[in-house]
Amino acid sequence: MGRLRVGTLILIRWIAIGGQAVAILTVRFGMGFELPVVACFAAILASAISNGWLAKRRAPRARLGDREAALVLGLDLLQLSVLLFLTGGLHNPFAVLILAPVTVSATILSRNATAALVAMAIACASVLGLWHLPLPWDPPGGFFHPLIYVLGLWTGLSVAAVFVSAYVWSVAEEARSMSEAFAATRQALGREQRFAAVGGLAAAAAHELGSPLATIAVVAGELSRTVPPDSEFAEDVQLLISQSNRCRDILAELSRRPSEMDGMPFEHTPLSALIEEAADPHKSDRENIELDIELDPKDESPQPAIVRSPEILLAVGTLIQNAMQFANAKVEVTIAWSVNEAEISILDDGPGFSHDVLMTLGEPYVSSRRNEEGHMGLGVFIAQTLLERTGASISFGNDEGAEVVIRWPRAMLEAIERNDSGD
Repeated sequence: MGRLRVGTLILIRWIAIGGQAVAILTVRFGMGFELPVVACFAAILASAISNGWLAKRRAPRARLGDREAALVLGLDLLQLSVLLFLTGGLHNPFAVLILAPVTVSATILSRNATAALVAMAIACASVLGLWHLPLPWDPPGGFFHPLIYVLGLWTGLSVAAVFVSAYVWSVAEEARSMSEAFAATRQALGREQRFAAVGGLAAAAAHELGSPLATIAVVAGELSRTVPPDSEFAEDVQLLISQSNRCRDILAELSRRPSEMDGMPFEHTPLSALIEEAADPHKSDRENIELDIELDPKDESPQPAIVRSPEILLAVGTLIQNAMQFANAKVEVTIAWSVNEAEISILDDGPGFSHDVLMTLGEPYVSSRRNEEGHMGLGVFIAQTLLERTGASISFGNDEGAEVVIRWPRAMLEAIERNDSGD
């Protein structure tokens, strides 16, 4: 949960303290109403002292924990209640300010802290509705509001405290979830882009090391023919030959490996090869699940050739992994294309998406941990975000199981450029 910065809290409290002082002075000396000024300023002074103590003890950039911030806001709520007690209770027009600490808590603090402050605000409003000093402009004999009016004031404040806190907390929580999801997206994409960069460097290194390694192999071969078999160096020469051959095989494998390209950062590859690479890590996720990748050309146009996009790799891999987890026996990945469009369909034979899940899929409303309904979570949100960055549209549905369909305008797909900067 969010943590409240000390400097922000101190500033808010100084503004509240200044406003309270101005209001008391205006009512007493500007409007001429009698007020218990000494008692009021004692409450204001107590708040000012606590704020000064907080400013001295904690650096402005420091952040208060959930419990500490809730304690400070609770003290502010008590101090405000004391002022309202001295100036008419719920009859005071400023009684609505009881909602201020609750709203601040709902914006930043946890649900439990906010619930505690809501309960405290309702308790304070209850006390102020029953016991308080009279309004400063009440007639000498006293002016008493009907009980139903006081009950209405109390009900209004209580309902407002609950509603405002719940609404503000839900909006703030959604904003926090979106922020965390985008951070996870950037982290996952950056990791895949670093892997791609390392792969390119490995392929380039394999290419550059090929020539000197070939020279070493030639020299070692010549030595093996000139050194007698019974020489003390014969075994070393054979070791040199075997190790150079091993290095040659390793470098050849690095150069061949499609997941690490072949030293050309912008070389294009068929779309099916990219999808094969995305699916490979998940083929062994569940040994009893069959993963089929099929090609389905819609016309005579050639298969789209694109650069190795980390966004597509990570997103399609996540969706295939999701399908593998919930399939009963089989996952089908179909790659279709035409002269105008490219499409990837991922279909599993599992229980499919429930109606409620379909309504909210693609939103970061669930943690990365999947619940019993499955097919949902932060991973789907990340996948959708990454695919939309490449110009794709993604749809979810059911067709004898859960189906995810990804579509690109072909020109946009083939125009994707590699981005290893991590942006």
